[in-house]
Amino acid sequence: MTDKNAAQKNSQHKKRMQGIKEKVDQRIENAQEEKGLLIVITGNGKGKSTSGFGTVARAVGHGLSAAVVQFIKGTWACGERSLLENAGVTFAVMATGFTWNTQDKAKDIAAAQEVWQRSKLLLADESIDVILFDELTYMLSYKYLDLEEVITTLNSRPKHQHVIITGRACHRAIIDLADTVSEVQSIKHAFDNGIKAQKGIDW
Repeated sequence: MTDKNAAQKNSQHKKRMQGIKEKVDQRIENAQEEKGLLIVITGNGKGKSTSGFGTVARAVGHGLSAAVVQFIKGTWACGERSLLENAGVTFAVMATGFTWNTQDKAKDIAAAQEVWQRSKLLLADESIDVILFDELTYMLSYKYLDLEEVITTLNSRPKHQHVIITGRACHRAIIDLADTVSEVQSIKHAFDNGIKAQKGIDW
């Protein structure tokens, strides 16, 4: 490539990047509203809870106060809980495990309702900046919690409070209410090929 061609390509690249920068700068200029966000991370792929916990860790790193409510899971060691509780994050855990393990609908509903009562206190607490509701979507799919009550409580939370909801098959009403929705899709999963879930990576 001659010096002339290289200079021309660099000029074209700079022009493209300048155009992109102008568009990004304009979007940043237009996005000035500050509010508590409702974030949904759904889909069939791995990483929904991991993403939610990552956001909690980021918030804590910036000095925000956070809480985590875990539905479904909670009968085995949770690496994120071990780490974040030491950083001052409040946890409320349903602690019944997966519903296909308990096989006791009444017990699961009672456990879900108990944790939801604690959740409502967190959603009314002005001192909490971020709340992660891990696997909440299942509680609505199974009708363990009342959808309208959940929506009303979310809408009544402090204006600055951010909420993250994870789980498969998120209800359309929650998706419609959310500010940000991400869908995690599965391309491959080690478990499908007979590889066991591994400590520190999968849980």
